[in-house]
Amino acid sequence: MFAQIISHTPLWVWALLAFLVYRGVLASVDRELTLKKLAIIPLVMLALSWQGVSTVFGILALPMLCWLLAAAVAATLTWRLFRKDRVSAYPERGVVFQRGSWLPLMLMMGIFLTKYTVGVTLAMHPALAQDTAFTVVVCTLYGVFNGMFIGRLLRVVNLYYSPQPAPGSYNGQLN
Repeated sequence: MFAQIISHTPLWVWALLAFLVYRGVLASVDRELTLKKLAIIPLVMLALSWQGVSTVFGILALPMLCWLLAAAVAATLTWRLFRKDRVSAYPERGVVFQRGSWLPLMLMMGIFLTKYTVGVTLAMHPALAQDTAFTVVVCTLYGVFNGMFIGRLLRVVNLYYSPQPAPGSYNGQLN
């Protein structure tokens, strides 16, 4: 059965997986990048997630509400828990320095595997697309993964546009 699933998977799915792994490995290394480049993967993942939700469950209240609530909670938690020492903003150069992390790869694989698993599951059991519990679980998973990407991106953008104290200057805190 596993061989059948793999053999019926379109070639573009494997190309997308390779691209996501490549981008995830890049994100694991310290690097400088522009905000535009930083936004690429969160926007690609957002598109994949929305496409997955809307084509499987439709643009209906329950799937959208589950996605939005999960994304809002995850984005808020990610914003609050984000370690500011992992990013340094250099607006004068138009870049941010970001410490390497395996989290983006894990999030990308989470969305990819959710989308792949949902596709396989629905190919074998199409009626699940109408099941409320299945809808809630899948849309919530998509929302959590995307919320983490969104919260992380918004936090970096906020740090980029926030005034940064000059090195060695007084910032109102005692050491």
